[in-house]
Amino acid sequence: MSRFFTGLILAGMLILAGCAKKTILFEGDGKMEEFTPLAAKYDYLSAKAKIVIEEESGKITRGTLTVRAKKDSVLWFTMSPGMGMEAIRGLFTQDKIQIRDRVGRDDVNLTYKEFENLFGLRLSLDLFQNVIWANVPFPVTYEDRLVRVGKKFELTQVRDKVRYFTKVETSHGKVAEFSSNSLDDRGTVLASFPKFQDINNQPFPIEVLFKIAYQLPEGGQNTRIHVNWTSIDPNSAPLSFPFRF
Repeated sequence: MSRFFTGLILAGMLILAGCAKKTILFEGDGKMEEFTPLAAKYDYLSAKAKIVIEEESGKITRGTLTVRAKKDSVLWFTMSPGMGMEAIRGLFTQDKIQIRDRVGRDDVNLTYKEFENLFGLRLSLDLFQNVIWANVPFPVTYEDRLVRVGKKFELTQVRDKVRYFTKVETSHGKVAEFSSNSLDDRGTVLASFPKFQDINNQPFPIEVLFKIAYQLPEGGQNTRIHVNWTSIDPNSAPLSFPFRF
């Protein structure tokens, strides 16, 4: 089950896409006086990334992911530890999470509610899309707290018993820091986005650090995941999403 959870989080985090043989830093105009954050635009998207996973036990895993996505509809991924071998294949839709674990045999077919009951983290495809691409997690409403502090906007939102805290840079309109905490303290996700690259005049993260605390039957677990985007294409032609148990 631990292997499954790691694969799940990796998939969600690596949905982000771009194309970059040579990284070009995104330079915003720094003129966001009103709160008008940017969101990633695409219909179909493909991506590759290098990842390093640091588990609480001290185990370190390095690998690559290939990702395909259709906005607001599906996220598909395969994960390989090297030598072209596929270790995990996954499919995320608006309704459920499906994972095919070819190594540990921890195959999973869960709704998001079932996942929350097991691990203490409330997830959805929409939330994955926004957090991974450094978008604000939810549209702002009058119930949210929004303040400007220096060169950042700080946004606090509570949705379905989870508190989300987001810092948005005024220079480029993207999320610089993000955290979510369940109000019952069962699960936490932290993310930092230090730099952005210019992909077709859109800002996409270059490197990302995620810290995840979650629950397993044997107790609480903590995982750090370093992501380095190596290939991003937000203008892919229609893609297929092959998956079966």
